[in-house]
This record gives sequence, C-alpha cells and structure tokens, in this order.
Amino acid sequence: MHSSEDTLVRMANQIAKFFHVQGEARAVPGIADHIKKFWEPRMKSAIFAYVEAGGNGLDPLALKALETLKASYQPSAAVAPAREPAAKVAQHVQQAKAKGGGRKATAH
Repeated sequence: MHSSEDTLVRMANQIAKFFHVQGEARAVPGIADHIKKFWEPRMKSAIFAYVEAGGNGLDPLALKALETLKASYQPSAAVAPAREPAAKVAQHVQQAKAKGGGRKATAH
C-alpha cells in the first residue's frame, strides 16, 4: 500500500519529468508554479514537511522547486481569502434574520 507521501512524491516527480526537457532554469520555476497553482494547501504542507525530512525519492528538479516554493509559501494567505466571503455571507444572513428580514414568498 502506498502512503499519501508516496503519492505526492510521485506527482511531484511526474511534474518534474514534464518540465525536465526545458532545462533547470525554466523547469524549476515551472514546477513551482504548477504546484503553487494546482495543489491544495494540505498537499503543499505535506510535501513541504516531506522536503524538511530530507525529500528522499524526489527528482532533483522537483526538490529544488519545492524548496524555492516553500521559502515563499504563506498558508494563511492561501486559505484566508476563501473563508472571508463565506463569513461575510453568514453575517449578512444573521443580520437579515435579526431584522425580521428575508424574502417573503409571493404567489404567482
């Protein structure tokens, strides 16, 4: 059975394999950008912890890209914007209920 770490390493290595033909100067930022855009925060946190533990099995380009990305990664900034709109919607709903508001059904 494979662990989630094995899966993340395999995925990172597949991304590195795709970018490898572009050479290190273009591949490392390409790998980092792909992971930044398409991996969810939990995945990034898990692979960063794996890198801190040595990154065994990671393609050298993937490892370099992850180290670069990790240095600039801010998990709270990645998660906070998604929560803010939901909190505002909930606040507006509560305010409308407190005022006795809400839409009244109309007969057609």
